[in-house]
Amino acid sequence: MRTQGQVYDRIGYGYADLRRPDQRIGAHIAKAIGTGTVLNVGAGAGSYELSSTVAAVEPSAVMVAQRRVGSAPAVRAVAEALPFRDHEFDASMAVLTTHHWTSAAAGLAEMARVSQRQVVLTWDQAYVARSFWFVTDYLPEVAEAERDLAAYAAVSGAWPDARVEVVPVPWDCTDGFFAAYWRRPEEYLRSDVRAAISSFAFQPSERVATAVAHLSADLADGTWDTRHGHLRSLHELDCGYRLVVRG
Repeated sequence: MRTQGQVYDRIGYGYADLRRPDQRIGAHIAKAIGTGTVLNVGAGAGSYELSSTVAAVEPSAVMVAQRRVGSAPAVRAVAEALPFRDHEFDASMAVLTTHHWTSAAAGLAEMARVSQRQVVLTWDQAYVARSFWFVTDYLPEVAEAERDLAAYAAVSGAWPDARVEVVPVPWDCTDGFFAAYWRRPEEYLRSDVRAAISSFAFQPSERVATAVAHLSADLADGTWDTRHGHLRSLHELDCGYRLVVRG
């Protein structure tokens, strides 16, 4: 299994530019976290960190190198073995990262050990598989490849006492995760955009190239707009992203 550090050592270059935190999603996360000290687990370049974040855990040197000056101190470690005392933080957060952990169950247990509250942003693979046009029309292999990843089902299953909130994706979302460009299909034609999305990194490059060529042709002849043009008038959309909040 590819670990988080291995994945982002390969695809993380330029990540801080293309995966800039979206303020609206950030507000949703901040409200769920509340007040007090925060640990960011699988922190990457520091997206969505609050001013109350006092420590971060990230295994990838490439990602740590992109953290802004003044960010919380980052420890090169993994979620499954957090180098902190029991209940050391008021809250811990993990943003679109659990699917890269070697053991999500162990990482989630560690979050619960070191903090009073836990907030995880993840996505519902089943929802994406049936609802997101890039998967249904162009790259259905994503659904199979991501079916067993430790995302929403794994997190909500580990914490049955948690509440779940839908996180709508704004049409002009600045955080370029997989479904961020649901209203801007032309963006998926950009190799730099795709390079910052792990869903593409997990697919054979020739298969991604075929899917992108198909999308390009459909945009050129109007097929995409015939099928999905109604999306261009929407301001936000439920793309399957979920916030799991415990404590």
